[in-house]
Formats: sequence, structure tokens, C-alpha cells
Amino acid sequence: MEQENANQVGPMKVIFAYNDVFFSFFYDDESGCIHRSHEYAMNYVYSGEMILDNGKEQIRVGKGECVFIPRDHHITMYKKTCDGERYCGIFLNFKRNFLREMYGKLDHYKLPASTSKLDAGVIKLPKTAEIASLFASMTPYFDPEVKPKDDFMNLKLQEGLLALLHIDERFAPMLFDFNEPWKIDILDFMSKNYMYEFTLDELAHYTGRSLATFKRDFKKISDLTPEKWLIRKRLEIAYAKMKEGGRKVADVYAEVGFKNPSHFSTAFKKQYGVPPTAVFA
Repeated sequence: MEQENANQVGPMKVIFAYNDVFFSFFYDDESGCIHRSHEYAMNYVYSGEMILDNGKEQIRVGKGECVFIPRDHHITMYKKTCDGERYCGIFLNFKRNFLREMYGKLDHYKLPASTSKLDAGVIKLPKTAEIASLFASMTPYFDPEVKPKDDFMNLKLQEGLLALLHIDERFAPMLFDFNEPWKIDILDFMSKNYMYEFTLDELAHYTGRSLATFKRDFKKISDLTPEKWLIRKRLEIAYAKMKEGGRKVADVYAEVGFKNPSHFSTAFKKQYGVPPTAVFA
């Protein structure tokens, strides 16, 4: 998300973004949103509650609680009202350049290479004085008329980083690992994640490539563009679900990644020459 002072995302939710700090309001319960951050992050619940689902377990984060979310970790977030209070949260995003800069300043956190890392999953953080103080000092900025300076928000990011390192020194080898990611198989990644909306930049990032390298590598394995490859994959999965599984259009279009049934029907007819309803004829 680009820097902005206030962004009306929808009629019932608002996000304010200052540098790499995000303040969000959800006035009604959300059905859930897919979240996959490029960077490490802390998410603090000021009011309401948030439920994180990684496909294996659900983690409930209540009022006054905070979680650490690793880089490139794929989760579904449900932000809900609780005890009559709407969801309000603060999200700190630790980008690579910021971490590299802080690594140069924090000599005492340059631990031996043998130091073990934390498990690469969502971590519910203990309630510490540092975390409570940090987020209490940021609550005035839920008011969109009160706009902090970027350098002040940078100090808050530094406080958040130090709060993590004080909780467990094993955050250091995780956060301060600047090795380039290994390339992973493009089609394997896209086949497993075909239902999600990705930009080309995101596909390149998640497969460990620059954008130029991703485009070059993809041309070697497909005559289609990545966008068209994903559409074809979604349609093939949808066809199988309807033909073999007896599923209806209304049941599958969103499941395979289409935003509405009209778009799905148009794409389906273009690929198969008949409307999706003909599968049941």
C-alpha cells in the first residue's frame, strides 16, 4: 500500500497510512480478507478482535493484544466487533531497508550465526510494558486530522523493533537475515495459489525473482502471459468442480478466484465455447 494520510476503502472500513504505519477501523464484521505481506509486521488490536486463520489453526487476538506476522506468511484475517466495540488496529510494517539500517546501529544484536531462529509462523506476543507504551502513544493518530511526521513514525517503528528484540533475541536472526530468497518453481507456486489476486511484482517477489527475471523465466515455460495462465487455470479447476463434483456456478466462481459470476461466465464461454450452465446440460 502506498503512503497516504487517509484512504476510504469501503463504506464500513477506513485505513489511515503514515509512512509504514497503518491505522484501521472496521465498523462492521468482515467476512475475511486474505493477507500476505511482503515484509515482517506487528499488528496490535486496540479494540474489537481479530482472528487469524492459516489453514491449520485459528489465533484469536483480543483488545490490547499484539501479534508478529512473518514475511510472506499467507493468512486470512477476520476483523470483528467484540463487546460492542468496533475493530480498531495498528499495523507496523518493517521493510527490508529499515531493518538493514537498524542492523547497522544495533551492534549488540549481531548474534552468532549459530543462533536459532523462531518458527516462521504467526506469534502472539506477550503483554509487555514496551508494547503497551508504544501503542498507547500512537492512539491519538486514529484521528485523521492529527497527522504525524514521517520521522516520528520512524521512531515508532524503531520502538516496535526493539520491543520484539527484548521479548526474544531469536527475532534478531530472523529479522536481520538479508540473504536473497531462493528461486522457487513458478508454475508450482501459481498452481497452488491460482485463486488469489497477484500483481506481476508480487509473483516475482514470492518466487524469489526480480520482475525482469520473472518475465524472462515465465516466457520459457508458457506461451501465455501470467495473467492469462491464471485465468485458464481457474477455469480448468472450475470446470472440474462443476463437471465431476456437481457444483453450481454460484458455488465455484469466487472459490477459484473470480470476483463476480458475470466475469466468470464471460471467461468460461471464451475458453470452452459454451456458458458454464451448459456443463450441466
